Amino acid sequence: MKLEDAKLKYIHTWGSLATSWGINKTMAQVHALLLVSTKPMSAEDIMETLQISRGNVNMNVRALIDWGIVQKKFVVGERKEFFVANKDMWELFKQITKERKKREIEPVLKVLADLQEIDDDTEEGHEFKKVLGDLSKVTTTVNNILDKAIKADEHWLLSNFTKVIKK
Repeated sequence: MKLEDAKLKYIHTWGSLATSWGINKTMAQVHALLLVSTKPMSAEDIMETLQISRGNVNMNVRALIDWGIVQKKFVVGERKEFFVANKDMWELFKQITKERKKREIEPVLKVLADLQEIDDDTEEGHEFKKVLGDLSKVTTTVNNILDKAIKADEHWLLSNFTKVIKK
């Protein structure tokens, strides 16, 4: 397989997989393209390679910038904006984890805390509070694990993960 064919296969596969994780297919493809690119890419470069519209490129690049995994890059002598992806996979994992935690886990914890304030002294009310309390404990544990993963270095996390699997 030629390099360009392999890159395109990777980009399209990454986009398809991303939908399973709740991520926009095109956003994942743009990110994958920037990951495998050896030089900064303009919106036009991305449009041409992925055969998508300027608006689609702009919307997805902005989302990737908001996630903190793509940055603008200044290119001497060019007026266009260029973009690059952070290619350190460990830092990428930590940044995505941080953003997913902020966008998904923390709002759930807030809602669960708010719901614990229910004023109902019936058996059904107690059962509701128990279920929410158990869910809150699990969610808090996941949140704490994600905090440790974000703060950890790669070797620490892998060695601890290996210990957990061996048990």
